[in-house]
Amino acid sequence: MLGEFMQYLFSGLTSGAIYALVGLGFALIYNASHVINFAQGEFVMLGGMSTVFLAAGGVPLPLAVAGAIAGTALVGLLLEKVAVERTKNASVVTLIIITIGASIVLRGLAQVVFDKQFHTLPAFTGDDPIVILGATITPQTLWVLGVTVAIVLVLQWFFGRTLWGKAILATSVNPLAARLVGINTSLVLLISFGLSAALGAIAGVLITPITSTNFEVGIMLGLKGFSAAILGGLGHPFGAVAGGLILGIVEAFGAGYISSDYKDAMAFIIILLALFFMPSGLFGKRGTDRV
Repeated sequence: MLGEFMQYLFSGLTSGAIYALVGLGFALIYNASHVINFAQGEFVMLGGMSTVFLAAGGVPLPLAVAGAIAGTALVGLLLEKVAVERTKNASVVTLIIITIGASIVLRGLAQVVFDKQFHTLPAFTGDDPIVILGATITPQTLWVLGVTVAIVLVLQWFFGRTLWGKAILATSVNPLAARLVGINTSLVLLISFGLSAALGAIAGVLITPITSTNFEVGIMLGLKGFSAAILGGLGHPFGAVAGGLILGIVEAFGAGYISSDYKDAMAFIIILLALFFMPSGLFGKRGTDRV
């Protein structure tokens, strides 16, 4: 009984960590521009697919991972420069529609540049399972959890200790005041898109050895990441982490103890309940959140 419980818990934490990374990307861009970037899931797909094809082309896996993350970050920067910056005076709804269009375009390009097949990567440090309290956990799961914790710590340092991190926070609180004190809010938005794309790519790289990837994998992961961001409090980066972990754990226990048929629906049921009863999310401040 304990082994079964722990197995579901490990599964939920693994999924939740991925949702958390995707949710962090949503939160970063929302803070900088009040825009919900629905192309975030495609950054996950690009990270995984690029790594697969670079590795298949003979590039050593560490270099393939680094190249995929850098390439995806570049795509995020191009998306901001080509699409978002040119329409920065448009309404928020228009900008959201632009990101939805960008998501469709990126999926289409992925079919042409890559293919429509499912692909996987070898586990970073082998497949031999580790037994903990009667449950098995793979080394790749430890990679997912460890990298997520490391990213959260790095982001905490970035926002609390660096000028650019504080500039992003200042822009999120009051863009006009940030501009008045000399912060280049356009550059802040550009950096936010690059960071969010890199976070999505990291999530894609980490999950590919576990679940495989293809050109459509970003659709559901993007929705789950958005759900995590909403649950934690949209615009609250570390709330997105908590929201992602909660979603992952609820999904895993729901699939295990109720039915796996409702696994994907459970996340959206939680979001509906959150929107009804906690519209500001777990960590949002009622009455001061941006919508």
